[in-house]
Amino acid sequence: QVQLVESGGGLVQPGGSLRLSCAASGSIFSINAMGWYRQAPGNERELVATITSGGSTNYADSVKGRFTISRNNPKNTVYLLSLQMNSLKPEDTAVYYCNAEVRTSRYTDGMDYWGKGTLVTVSS
Repeated sequence: QVQLVESGGGLVQPGGSLRLSCAASGSIFSINAMGWYRQAPGNERELVATITSGGSTNYADSVKGRFTISRNNPKNTVYLLSLQMNSLKPEDTAVYYCNAEVRTSRYTDGMDYWGKGTLVTVSS
């Protein structure tokens, strides 16, 4: 079993900042890419940012220069993923989901796991 648990969502005014965190734990041999996705009401889930095990990052055009993704090396088998969000806009309002491509053993390929999401609301 692999668990991804997000935290850090909430209500923030336009122009404000939030930091999202995701803790990945369980039967993890290694994690390839990790990322953040979001889904606004009535919209499809979309990519926000990803980061590889080597630290290479990719951002949606809509968040470039405002959001920063980072990941920590595992401590006590818990992998940590963060998303620093600055200069938030009302259109950033969405449920944010953590994603990880996890290998559960050296004999298995990576498999996608998702957290349950955390709500970010940007409003005055």
